[in-house]
Amino acid sequence: MRRTLMLGAVLLIAAAAPVQAQVTLDVAKITCEQWVHTKVAPPRTIAVWLSGYYSGKRNDTTIDLQKLEDNGRKVERFCRQEKNFKMPVMQAIEQVLAPKS
Repeated sequence: MRRTLMLGAVLLIAAAAPVQAQVTLDVAKITCEQWVHTKVAPPRTIAVWLSGYYSGKRNDTTIDLQKLEDNGRKVERFCRQEKNFKMPVMQAIEQVLAPKS
C-alpha cells in the first residue's frame, strides 16, 4: 500500500512541476473540467494517483491495469459532460464507480 501511494505521489509531483511551477496540488479540489482539459496535470497521472489513493483506503496493494483503464474511461466520459464540469473529480469517481446495490 505504501509503495503505491509513494509512486502516485512521485508521479504527481513530477507531473505538476512543469505545470506553472506548481509544487503541490490538492487533488480534492480538481474539478472534472480541469481534469479532462488537462488544466492541472496530465489526466492519466491524476488517474493513477487516485487509483493508488483509493487502493490505499482499501488496503489493496495490487494494480489491475485493465480495470484502471476501464474506470478511467468511465470517469472521463462522465466528466466530459458539461453539466459535470464543476464537480470535483473525487466526487465523480465515487458517483460513477460506486458499487451498485
